[in-house]
Formats: sequence, C-alpha cells, structure tokens
Amino acid sequence: MNELNQTPCYKKILVIDDDAVDRYITTRTIKKYAFAEEVILKESAESALVYLKSLAGTPDELPNLIFLAIRMPAMDGFYFLDKYQNLPDAVKNNCTVMILSTSLYPCDHQRAKNNKYVSMFLNKPLDKGMLNEISLIGNPVS
Repeated sequence: MNELNQTPCYKKILVIDDDAVDRYITTRTIKKYAFAEEVILKESAESALVYLKSLAGTPDELPNLIFLAIRMPAMDGFYFLDKYQNLPDAVKNNCTVMILSTSLYPCDHQRAKNNKYVSMFLNKPLDKGMLNEISLIGNPVS
C-alpha cells in the first residue's frame, strides 16, 4: 500500500453497499491511502450484477476487488453471491470478492468462509490495517 499517493495497489474497486455513509467511508479510506485508481459505487446488489455482466466481454475493465455488504434490502450480499456464481467466468476469474460488513453473527462469518467466491470477511469500517492485509492477496495492478 502506498501512503504517499504515488502508484495505487489496484486499478479498480467496486463497493456494493446500500448505506451512503458506509460507501463514503470506504471510498475515502481507499483514496486516502491511494489503494485504487478508481472506485465504482453501487447502492444495490442488483445494479452491481448488471454492471459486472456488462463488463464480462472486457475483462480489463472489471474491478480487481469487490467490497460487498451483507445486509441490504431486496437482494442481500449472500443472494448476490448466489447470482454471482452464474456470471461468466471472465468476471469470476478477474474479481476478488471481500465481505465488508458490520455483522457479528457467527452464521454470517461461516457462510462467507464457506463461499468459494469470498476471499476475506472484513468488519466495517475499512481501515489502513485492512488495506495492508488485502494488498497481500488479490489482483494487484501489474
């Protein structure tokens, strides 16, 4: 991770969260530590799925990381993951999904751990230490 705002660790990050304050904090943290060149915000899991599907033919445009909230109206994070598995392989092979949640429920942590598309479960708010840990995995900018 680069604290001097030189070269970002990642090209693009997608944040999926219905809460405006949480989206703001996550975006601000990513930008403060120059963690990504671009942050894409989606307020719903449905709109995120449409977005990802639209980029399936252009893998270079896909986000390297996806920060996914669990508790959202209409389609929660786990239902998103159920639909995510049906997306083209180009999407699944180029995106690393991380749960970013306030959930303290052990069952949520276990469900995330058991999902093959989830790389990490992080508790909100996103912070510098988490970004350091994330920078050790995933798809960094080449």
